[in-house]
Parts: sequence; structure tokens; C-alpha cells
Amino acid sequence: MESRGFMEKNLLLSFFLSVLSLTVGLSRAQMVPAMFVFGDSLVDVGNNNYLPVSIAKADFPHNGIDFPTKKPTGRFCNSKNTADFLAEKLGLPSSPPYISLSKKKDASSYINSVSFASGGAGIFNGTDQTFRQSITLSKQVDNYIAVLKFLVQQMGPPSTENHLSKSLFTIVIGSNDIFDYFESSNLRKKNTLQQFVDLMAQTLKGQLKRLYEYGARKLVLTGIGAIGCVPEVRVENETHECSEEHKFWSVRYNEGMKAMLKGLKSELQGINYSYFDTYSVMQNVIQKPSSYGTNDHVFWDLYHPTEATARVFVDNIFYGPSQYCIPMNVRQLVSV
Repeated sequence: MESRGFMEKNLLLSFFLSVLSLTVGLSRAQMVPAMFVFGDSLVDVGNNNYLPVSIAKADFPHNGIDFPTKKPTGRFCNSKNTADFLAEKLGLPSSPPYISLSKKKDASSYINSVSFASGGAGIFNGTDQTFRQSITLSKQVDNYIAVLKFLVQQMGPPSTENHLSKSLFTIVIGSNDIFDYFESSNLRKKNTLQQFVDLMAQTLKGQLKRLYEYGARKLVLTGIGAIGCVPEVRVENETHECSEEHKFWSVRYNEGMKAMLKGLKSELQGINYSYFDTYSVMQNVIQKPSSYGTNDHVFWDLYHPTEATARVFVDNIFYGPSQYCIPMNVRQLVSV
């Protein structure tokens, strides 16, 4: 009997050691505790599907045609987008849409990752008016603060603070604001384009400071891409060439954004960031697509990149040189 009890204890110990070994393996594969995603349609994973009157949705064919389910998911893409691939690199599941989780009212759902991104959203609250309904950046941050309260209830204040300090906060936004300026005579009457892009950077800074106030310490931000070369803009030109004006102001905003982030780093203790030069990489892909493995299409629709292009972006975001990732890439950021 004693021998049998000894064997049972050994078996039980082996079981727990196996579980512990598996857990350690998973934690090593998972580079950060969580990723919280903010932004527009470039990283929306389905939040807009839950907005009843929004026309900025990707819930119809042929969106999602190359996704594992072969069905539309709310992503403005043929399959996965930038947010999905970044989560994959980090060893995390894709960040689910916040609205779907909020309906479950389960605090544990928020621990790994959440996406607050919304197609049509901009840095300014009024940017989404063209699309009738999207979740503005300020509201996305409000939603994050609501999630934070659930995390504190679930984990306690010290553990939550530690959890958030090691997590990534990814922000991809700004293109819709620039498009809005070119399309709105009212906006052009209020500000010059230089004043407008300066205000964009300062408004974004205010939202980043709010995130910092509520625990964010590691930020991943992408500059605006070469929006003058998206199909919607090119078809408006008789020659179908890229719009030099759109390209110029994308670069000017990106310069202001980089300066803002450098200043923010000096203002806020313990904050670190990785800024990705989307514009330069996007230009490279458009000019030499085969060099990046995008032999078919760079763009999926009038505005959004294909899955193949999104994968190129994330490879550069994660491993890219200082030429494109300032002052570090995401692989380096997670180690800080």
C-alpha cells in the first residue's frame, strides 16, 4: 500500500512538473503580456461590425476571402491585417474587437489583448462624420480606461500596473484626417494644411498622455503611409500617377509626429516607443513589389493593403533597421 501511495505521489508530481514546463514554454513564446490596439481601418478587426448605422464596414464579400474561415471578419483586407501579424510575432492571439468582449462582460477576456480600432476613425473627433459612425480615438481611449477598471478588479492594482507596463500599445491612425482635410472646404477655411498637421500631432500627443496616465509605457506608432498613391487618389489623376500634394503632406505630418514623440519621451518618465516609417517602406513596396514578395497586388481595395503587404510592414516594424524604426524596432522595444 505504501509503495502504491508513493507511486501515485510521483505520478502526481510528474504531472504538475509537466504542466509547469508547458506553462514556462508558453510564457517564453509570449514576448509581452498583452497588446492593446488603437486606430482606424488598417487595424480594425471587426469593431465596426457592431456599429448599427456605420457604413464603414468590411462585413461583405470578398473581404476575408483568404482568411482561414474564408468569410468576412470585419477586416478591410483579403485576410489578416497588420494588427494580426504583429500579435503573431509577439506570440499572442489576434486582439479581438473590444465591443465583442464588452458584450460578454467577462473581465478575464481583457487580459491578453484587446483591439479598440475602428474603420473611419481619425485623430480628430469630427473625422468620422463622412462615414456616419466610427469610434473616434478619444472614445477608443475611453474604452481602454473602462477595460483598465476591469483589470484592476481582476488582478489588483500592483499586478495590473506591472501587466500594463510590459504590454504594447499600438496606434495606427491619421490617414483619414488628411483625407478629410482635402475633401472638406470647411476644414480648409479654418486652418492651413501646415496648421492642420501640426494640430494633428498635438491632438495625438494628448491621447498618448492619457494612455500614459493609465499605465501605458511601451508605444508602437506608425506614420502615415504614401496615401497619395492609394488607388482612390490615383484614379482621380488623368495620368493615374500618385498625388504629390498628398505625399508631401503625409511626410510633413510624419516629421511633426516624430518631433512630438521625441519631446514626449523627455516629458514622461519611463515611456519608450517605436515609430515606424510606413511612408518609406510603402514607397519601396509600390516601386519594387517583387523585391518584397508581393507579386500580385499591393492594395486590396481603394485604400487598404493586401495581406501580403501587411506582412511586409510588420516584418519591418518588428525587425527593421533604424532607417525605418525610430529609435528602435519592436523586437528591441519589448526587451527594454
